[in-house]
Amino acid sequence: MNNLCKVAIVDYGAGNIGSVQNMLKRVGAESCLAKSRSDILSANLLILPGVGSFDYGIMKLRESKLLPYIEEAVFQNKIPILGICLGMQLLTKGSDEGGLPGLGWIDAYAHKIERDDMFRVPHMGWNIAKPIVDIELTKGLHDSARFYFVHSYEVHCESADNILFKTNYGTEFSSGIYKDNIFGVQFHPEKSHKFGMQLLRNFIGYSNA
Repeated sequence: MNNLCKVAIVDYGAGNIGSVQNMLKRVGAESCLAKSRSDILSANLLILPGVGSFDYGIMKLRESKLLPYIEEAVFQNKIPILGICLGMQLLTKGSDEGGLPGLGWIDAYAHKIERDDMFRVPHMGWNIAKPIVDIELTKGLHDSARFYFVHSYEVHCESADNILFKTNYGTEFSSGIYKDNIFGVQFHPEKSHKFGMQLLRNFIGYSNA
């Protein structure tokens, strides 16, 4: 592996890291597990994965001592970051699931999914994520692109300017969010076959920007 790690997957103890790394390998990306300042600041791109509860995730991220280096990379060095599933929710102001504040990088909030009996919770399985904006990350993804979801909380943005994808599960929610070089997706691209591979290829494209 080169000294310059192209994609650093933040290893903070609350992420589905193995499958993300495997899918990156399939699309031809060099990646590493980021556990230190040098791992993060030597990367062209960052991925923030996440599984489990909101408070657990934000606590593990802060306990890892990696957050200041992530913020340095994202806000000073303008390195693109992609949050996946819980990783996306951590980018918001907070969640109904817990009492701790989120990172607050995007003006959005994760609310508990409330549906009638026709829609089971968690929302689990394949569903369409419709691209709302035409940017590098949505290139080649059409209105019927299907991705794999597993979640009980859904994100709603305060401004439509931050909505990247929308998904309908009884009602619409933001299945993708973004602001500048910060991106998040509620679904799992690493489990979403050809459409997930396309999205990760698109993300890798930001390393050449």
